[in-house]
Amino acid sequence: MTQYFLSLPHDSAEEPTMESMQEMDPAALQEIFAAVDGFNTKLKNDGAWVFAGGLHPPSAATTVDATGDTPILTDGPFVEAKEYLGGFWIIEAPDLDAALEYAKLGSKALQSRIEVRPLQEERPQDES
Repeated sequence: MTQYFLSLPHDSAEEPTMESMQEMDPAALQEIFAAVDGFNTKLKNDGAWVFAGGLHPPSAATTVDATGDTPILTDGPFVEAKEYLGGFWIIEAPDLDAALEYAKLGSKALQSRIEVRPLQEERPQDES
């Protein structure tokens, strides 16, 4: 079964975090948390759940470049962008249509856009 990456974009100008989300209306926030919990439960019950995670904003990133003789560590993301990856799910689905149906449910739960991309298939192992 193919695995799909369901990603949640955030606006770089806002950099929402769990702390900044506390400024939202508590009832609205609880509604979103409950909807996401329901979505996660559906994924698990359907056998589609692989794992998921939320990411800190790009300002918390460190970029590592070990392509030269000496590794270089730089505070911040490797690219400045209008949006950034705020969270994700890795799911298993029989096909893209099924993954898109899950994305619709996740988007509704989070009240946000979700991008769906298939993961590259592993190359077959050499049997020699």
